[in-house]
Amino acid sequence: HFPVRDVHHHLVSSLMEISAHAGAIVVTIDGPAGAGKSTVAKTLAQRLGFDYLDTGAMYRAVALLARRHNLLEDAERLSMHLDTAALEITGGLVRLNGEDVTGLLRDPEVTRGSSLVAAIPAVRAFLVRAQRQAAQGRSIICEGRDQGTVVFPGALCKFFLTAHPRERARRRLEDMARQGKELPALDDLERQIAERDERDATRQDSPMVPAADACLVDTTSMTLEQVMDHLAV
Repeated sequence: HFPVRDVHHHLVSSLMEISAHAGAIVVTIDGPAGAGKSTVAKTLAQRLGFDYLDTGAMYRAVALLARRHNLLEDAERLSMHLDTAALEITGGLVRLNGEDVTGLLRDPEVTRGSSLVAAIPAVRAFLVRAQRQAAQGRSIICEGRDQGTVVFPGALCKFFLTAHPRERARRRLEDMARQGKELPALDDLERQIAERDERDATRQDSPMVPAADACLVDTTSMTLEQVMDHLAV
């Protein structure tokens, strides 16, 4: 595993106390799909009594909007749609132009579209504004791909979670099986994950890379409790 620096190891355990004296606190958790970001972020938020912001759901919402209007290949027209789009995320609900679209965001086509729209600068600018607005005045755990580098570079505590693509594909298959979805071949899913990693890490605007001051954690062979032991002793 990547080493976890002691300063972060002890810092998260005292975040609740710090928040009580200093007001709102932002903690960022970045990393690729399947590394455990969502589960870790939700668990950490619950333990600390912080709010939780799923930025991946925001990108999926934009992908859903793009698919509905056949705009996945038309960045200019999609950008125009964003000028009048209303995106709201509260708790576990995502509303797009007033419609609850939460149950539609895990569709495989929407997931694939999310990495395409994420490469569009206008989409990223739109969602960076939305994410900063959502975090304003709140103690919050934000998970995504550029939270510690671009959206909240001054966050008090930053983590970057990763895992081997094969393990991440296996975890995704387990999630799909629990949801009763049709299961692709493990090799195909691993290839899709590796391709998305490449797109996310090499895009010109806000590539998926660890912040210089982020704590790196390889979750490949770790249980949730083992990860939490690192983050919130």
